[in-house]
Amino acid sequence: MKLRIYQEEDAIFICKWIRSEEEMFKWSADRINRFPLLPQDINENYRVQLTSGRFFPISAVDDEGNVVGHFIIRYPKTDDDSAVRFGFVVINPNLRGKGYGKEMLLLGIEYVKEHFKVQRIDLGVFENNNNARYCYEAVGFREYSRRLCTMKIGTWECIDMELFL
Repeated sequence: MKLRIYQEEDAIFICKWIRSEEEMFKWSADRINRFPLLPQDINENYRVQLTSGRFFPISAVDDEGNVVGHFIIRYPKTDDDSAVRFGFVVINPNLRGKGYGKEMLLLGIEYVKEHFKVQRIDLGVFENNNNARYCYEAVGFREYSRRLCTMKIGTWECIDMELFL
């Protein structure tokens, strides 16, 4: 597996991986809240954020060049360059439970170390997404806070996790 910069055509795969409204909210929280998810929904959302210069979408591809995963790296605060946040983390559902998520995250951590001058990476995971949480813990993320997120699908508890570099 290797990481590359996201390409707009990657959205076609991501949309296929988000199979239900619940999965969509687990993936995007309320940042993209339209289901079924369409490629233009992702690309329009990303186009706006890319103009900030603080938003970096990444795709993971296998040895044959097939898109197998995706996540974004962003600076969560406009006035703080000491930390980045991972978000929109997703793996092809046919590959889940086989180590692809862990491998992608480890590559993402190395990517951050090489391309960003930060001391910390954080992310959020909903309490009802145990598999993702276990994957984040397996690569070194640890819980530092919890908060409630109210979305149109309901109120879910979000666990914020961090990893110090």
